[in-house]
Amino acid sequence: MTPMAAVSEEAVSTTILDDLEAGRLRAAAPDADAPNGWRVHPGVKAAILDLFRTRDTSDWAAGPLTFRDRSAVGPRDLRGGPWRIVPGGTAVRRGAYLGNDVVVMPPSYVNVGAWIGDGTMIDSHVLVGSCAQIGERVHVAAGVTIGGVLEPPGARPVIVEDDAFIGAGSALLEGVLVGRRAVVAAGVILTGTSRLYDLVRRRVIVGTADSPLVVPPDAVVVPGTRALEGPFAARHDLAIATAVLVKDRDVGTSARVALEEALR
Repeated sequence: MTPMAAVSEEAVSTTILDDLEAGRLRAAAPDADAPNGWRVHPGVKAAILDLFRTRDTSDWAAGPLTFRDRSAVGPRDLRGGPWRIVPGGTAVRRGAYLGNDVVVMPPSYVNVGAWIGDGTMIDSHVLVGSCAQIGERVHVAAGVTIGGVLEPPGARPVIVEDDAFIGAGSALLEGVLVGRRAVVAAGVILTGTSRLYDLVRRRVIVGTADSPLVVPPDAVVVPGTRALEGPFAARHDLAIATAVLVKDRDVGTSARVALEEALR
C-alpha cells in the first residue's frame, strides 16, 4: 500500500477518492494477524481529513436537485455501475466503495470512505457513516444508523462483517464491530462502550474507548433492560436500556432472515 504521505496535495482529491471507490484502499480491512481480525489504516483516514482542509465549495445538479458542498468531496457519479440505486433521494459521497449487486433504497446516505460489500442491501432511511465497513450479503434494514468514525485516524470504524442482519431502527456507533452472521434485532443501540449481556455464556462483554465493543459471530442480540441500583431507582422501578445476547444463530433465525430476503 502506498503511504499517504507520498500523495501530493494536488493529486489527493482524485488519487485517494478514486482508490477508495475502486477498492484499492480501505480505511480498515480484514487481517487475521490484527486485533479482532481487522487492520485500521490511519493514513487513509488522515488523507480523507486532509480533503476537508480545503474550504472551496462547488455546485452539482442531479435532475431537479442541486447540491453545494466542499469541492474535494462531492457526490459520486453512480451511472453504469454494477449496483442498484433506487430512485427517491439517495446520495453517495465520493470515496465510497459499492460492491457488485449492492442495492440502496431511498432515501439513504453513504458517506466518504465507506465500504459496502457485494450483495448487500441498504434499506430506506439508512445512514452509512464515514469509513464504515459493511461486508458482503449484509441486510441493513430501514432506519438504521451506522456511525462514522474519522477521528482520531487510528480509531476503528464501525464494522459489520459478512452475512450479518441489522434490524430496523438500530444504531451502531463509535467503532462497534458486528461479527459474521450476527443478527442485531430492531431497536438495538450499541456504542463502543456498551455492555452486552451474554445469556448463553453467562458473561458481560464490555467495550472501551480503546477497544470498542465486539458482537461475536452468530450472536442474536435483542433490546433489553437492566434494573438500576439504589433505593431511589428501586422505589421508582427505574431501569436502563441494554443489549442482550439471547442465543446463537440457529435454523429458525436463519429462516426468518431468509424470509426478509425473499420479501425484498
